[in-house]
Amino acid sequence: MHTKFSLLFFGLLAILSCKQESKKEDTQTWRTKKEALANETHNQLLEVEKEQGWELLFDGKTLNGWHLYNNPGANSVWEVVNGEIHSNTNDESLVAGDLLTDKAYENYELTLEWKIANRGNSGIFFNVQEKPEIPTAWQSGPEYQILDSEHMDYQLPAKRPGCLYVFAPQKNEVEMKPGEWNTTTIKQVDGKVEFYLNGVLTGEQDFNDPEWKKMVAASHFINYPEFGKATQGKIALQYWYFETWFRDIKIREL
Repeated sequence: MHTKFSLLFFGLLAILSCKQESKKEDTQTWRTKKEALANETHNQLLEVEKEQGWELLFDGKTLNGWHLYNNPGANSVWEVVNGEIHSNTNDESLVAGDLLTDKAYENYELTLEWKIANRGNSGIFFNVQEKPEIPTAWQSGPEYQILDSEHMDYQLPAKRPGCLYVFAPQKNEVEMKPGEWNTTTIKQVDGKVEFYLNGVLTGEQDFNDPEWKKMVAASHFINYPEFGKATQGKIALQYWYFETWFRDIKIREL
C-alpha cells in the first residue's frame, strides 16, 4: 500500500512539474515573440544591404523622393502615418492619383511590403513615362497587381495578386495574406522582368520579345500608344479608392 501511494505521489508530482515547465516555456516563447514585435524595425537598411547597393526609397518619415503623377505640388491623398505610406480615402478635398518616384530606373531589384483594406485593389506600375500628354501612370506602365482576397476579381487568373495585370496568371500559385503585410519583389534586367509575391515567383515577361507587342495589341491597352514600350521609367504606387499601406521600400540598381 505504501509503495502504491509513493508511486502515485511521484507520478502526480511529475505531471505537475511537466505542466509548470510547459507553462514556463510558453511564457518564455510569448515573451520572446512580444519583444521581437516590439523591437522590430522598418524603413532601415542593414550594413550588408548597404554593401550590396540597396537604397531606401522611403525614409519612414516623409514622401521625399515621391510625388503625385503629373502634379508634384498637389495636396495629395498620400501621407505618412506611423512609418508607413498610406492612401487617405476619407478626405475628398485631397487630390487623388498615383504616387510616383522622382527618379527613373532601368535595371534594378525593388522590394517592399504592402497591406490593403478589405476588398481593396491597387498595384505597382513600372517603366512609367511621366508626360503631360499621358494622363495617368497606367497608360504607359505595366502593372504588378495588388488585390485583397475578398475582391470580386480575386479568382480571375490574370487579375490575381502578383500577376502582370490582365496579361498572365500567376506562374506559381500563391495566396496573399489578408489583413497582414505581404512582400513584393520586382526585378528587371534589360527589359526582362520577374515578379515575386511572398517569396514565390509569380510572373515573368520579356518586354523586348515581339510576343509582348502581340499581347498588347490583343488587349484594351492597344488604345494607349505609349503602353508597355519602355524598358526604363519611374515606379508608381496605384491609388484606387481603397486604403493601402506600404513600407520597407528599397531598391538596388543592377
